[in-house]
Amino acid sequence: MTRELWTAIEAAAATGGALCARGDRSLGWAAEEWAARGISIDTRNLKPGDIFVALRDARDGHEFVPNAFDAGAAAALVAGAPENAPTGAPLLVVGDTLQGLRDLAVAARLRNFGKRIAVTGSAGKTSTKEILRGVLAPSGSVHAADKSFNNHYGVPLTLAQLPMNARYGVFEIGMNHAGEITPLTELVRPHAAIVTTVAAAHLEFFKSVDEIAAAKAEIFSGLTRGGVAILPADNKYFDFLKKRAEQAGAAGFISFGESKGADFRLLHHEAAGAGAKMNVSINGDKREFAFGIPGKHQAVNLLAALAAASSVGACIDAAIDAAASLVPADGRGARTSIQIGAGAATLIDESYNANPTSMAAAIGLLGDAPLGADGRRIAVLGEMLELGSDAPSLHAGLAENLSAAKIDSVFVAGALMDNLWDALPSAMRGAKAHNANDLVNDVIAALAPGDAIMVKGSNASGVSIIAKVLCELGQKETAI
Repeated sequence: MTRELWTAIEAAAATGGALCARGDRSLGWAAEEWAARGISIDTRNLKPGDIFVALRDARDGHEFVPNAFDAGAAAALVAGAPENAPTGAPLLVVGDTLQGLRDLAVAARLRNFGKRIAVTGSAGKTSTKEILRGVLAPSGSVHAADKSFNNHYGVPLTLAQLPMNARYGVFEIGMNHAGEITPLTELVRPHAAIVTTVAAAHLEFFKSVDEIAAAKAEIFSGLTRGGVAILPADNKYFDFLKKRAEQAGAAGFISFGESKGADFRLLHHEAAGAGAKMNVSINGDKREFAFGIPGKHQAVNLLAALAAASSVGACIDAAIDAAASLVPADGRGARTSIQIGAGAATLIDESYNANPTSMAAAIGLLGDAPLGADGRRIAVLGEMLELGSDAPSLHAGLAENLSAAKIDSVFVAGALMDNLWDALPSAMRGAKAHNANDLVNDVIAALAPGDAIMVKGSNASGVSIIAKVLCELGQKETAI
């Protein structure tokens, strides 16, 4: 049975809210006797025993209070007692529900004596979070969000659900604009803060990558006293990030990557079955081990995770051993065997979002993928969004990556992908469409036994539907 996360009295004390219930006064005690096992901001995935937080966003969450109790909510965090609340349903009334959620998050942090790690970066945040979940587990209980909850709602939601006895908490922090990371990292107060990389992403909202680097560096402002900055040695902004971390009061620095002098350095990487073999140097100590997730970019993410794990006192030997059994998350490299006639092709699902850096990494992953007899490498690419005025050239520039990876055929979706299509050699052109749905049949018709096919694009490009259709044709080989 899941342990209680919040009692009514604890939640009221944390938020300064009032416990009440609509209806007969004789039901008043019921309003003070509930206990919750989790927290939800969406009635569609609310679990019985959750506190439902009625946030005001595109829709007012108070409209869904009845749905929450129909789904088994233990209580609802509301701003004023809504008239649609069921009679006797326990309510925790606060002035502002988002602030109430933040108050729960702060209280959860203060009552937990484990270590917290925060992760940001232009690519690899969720993968690194999931790798951390896996490599920390042998050293103690780990709390992390099951999804990519990295915004002003997701971070406090994840922190508010931090169990009192968790040994480690891992928090992904994202941003689209300058200033968004600061309040989130100051909420989490991490003992270690990772920047996976700095690259062109969300350029629609920034004048330059320099500004993106400054925004990512905000993560260090929340470091606890004695906190450690985990920095990407291969990135051109390494020195800038280190300076910003120093200014924020970081007490230690650990670098990771392929560059000479990196504390956690990748010396050699090669594909091995569904995963990889790695040779690394950890503070000068050379180690060789297996990693269950393919791709050199994922190996670098692993080094960032190992660096953070070491900084919070986890057992490195146990973490390295755990790396062999890790698998890619859905939409981030998970593989599926697709039945094609009497044979099979391999789907590499990289469909969760994209920017030029993550797209190049996914193309490289496809380039390393094993093929069957007469197999080809096929890329299905959706447009990359939020890149501003540089979007056309950044899309066209992918042609170089595709050629270097020896990709045989390319299918593209979205108007911006016309720029890549025009830059491709004619022999590499598969098919194009401005709507990903219109590409599905072309992709399926092109597949043959022995092929490896990779799907990648920004979420709004819609290419995830292609990955979903292909996935339904097969059986997953790996899943998180």
